[in-house]
Amino acid sequence: MSSDTITEPAVRLAEEPAEPTVVPARHYARWAAGAAVVVLVAQFAHGLVTNPVWEWSVFRDYVLSETIVQAVSVTLQLTAYATVLGFLLGTVLAFMRLSRSPVLSTVAWTYIWVFRSIPMIVQLVFWFNLSALYKELGVGIPFGPVFWSVDSNTLIGTIGAAVIGLTLHQAAYAAEIVRGGVLAVDPGQLEAAAALGIPRLRQIRRIVLPQAMRAILPTAGNEIIGLLKGTSVVYVMSIGELFYQVQVIYGRNGRVIPLLLVATAWYVVLTSLFSVAQYYVERRYARGADRTAPPTPLQRARRFVTSVKKESA
Repeated sequence: MSSDTITEPAVRLAEEPAEPTVVPARHYARWAAGAAVVVLVAQFAHGLVTNPVWEWSVFRDYVLSETIVQAVSVTLQLTAYATVLGFLLGTVLAFMRLSRSPVLSTVAWTYIWVFRSIPMIVQLVFWFNLSALYKELGVGIPFGPVFWSVDSNTLIGTIGAAVIGLTLHQAAYAAEIVRGGVLAVDPGQLEAAAALGIPRLRQIRRIVLPQAMRAILPTAGNEIIGLLKGTSVVYVMSIGELFYQVQVIYGRNGRVIPLLLVATAWYVVLTSLFSVAQYYVERRYARGADRTAPPTPLQRARRFVTSVKKESA
């Protein structure tokens, strides 16, 4: 065997190129942006702690005071009444809008157009002054005699006027939310249900609405959170909700910033709770579409803790 044959594999190995070195991409702009954000957040947190204008002692005195807690209760009551009544009326309006009857469809479209065009605060002031337009409200024959009547101020108080205004305003937006969810359902399912002889009302209740809820809930949850904060406009009616009571208190003691911080903290807490509730409701209605639902944040935290314990053991 010649020497050339012995050294040939070694020569080929020497001629083969070395494995390329993989160098990860360096995102300098991303690092700079992240550092800038961290600095800004640190500056803001430092200002919250060191700036005496925040007056955290005043904040602690009022955030859980009886007056503020009662005001939060009024805010939640207004939100609950307007949400339930608004979405009930909005659902009726949505199906009126989808109706083949030109009268029902036109009436629903006109209602939605009018109440979405007028600002909420204008509607509230209008209902608050309803007695100037109708001094008495009664029951009787249309365009005929009245059998029973009552003074408008007696029948509709301040809270009643606020609930009516919020409900009618909310119903216009809820109608479009529900209508969009209904239109998202495959019409072939209604045709199949009709072919099976299922009554129309049962089709809506058992087939349409359960599927439409997946499209309705995200927008409806956002609308309810907006309504929670929108109840602050009833301060023009001197109703003792959260923002009105905060205004009254800082009007007396002049502590504007800490009292506004009290209102801010409560609104953040309430909207956070509503957001958590919305997440779990959406998860429940998504069971028909997702065979395996994604883990909740609590389940992910438990899995993380379990994995850490196993690695440490």
